[in-house]
Amino acid sequence: MTEETKAPTERAERPAGDAPREFRPAGDRPRFGGGGRSGPGGPPREGGRKFFRRKKVCKFCTEKIADINYKDYRLLGQFVAESGKIVPRRLTGVCSPHQHRLAAAIKQARNIALLPFAGRAS
Repeated sequence: MTEETKAPTERAERPAGDAPREFRPAGDRPRFGGGGRSGPGGPPREGGRKFFRRKKVCKFCTEKIADINYKDYRLLGQFVAESGKIVPRRLTGVCSPHQHRLAAAIKQARNIALLPFAGRAS
């Protein structure tokens, strides 16, 4: 009878796949599935070198272009995507003050039909 009283108090054995979880505080868990990457360049390649991305520099600062003219559609066209959207700073490397002036010039050029509002229809 002693065995019968012990049986309900003992834990039932779990299957092999149901291992008990360890307690981990929330700070130990990687966020958003970033798991095993080792930084912005990704994991090291076979040669042991990481991918190095050059810092983008502002074209207007380096070439000392003081004002961005809305009539210069060739210059403005470099900063407009094929879809007609203004390309963001993170892709072009243009600094914040020049990006604001560039966006205003592109919008002016669109209004007087020097640049298209939308991309080419295919």
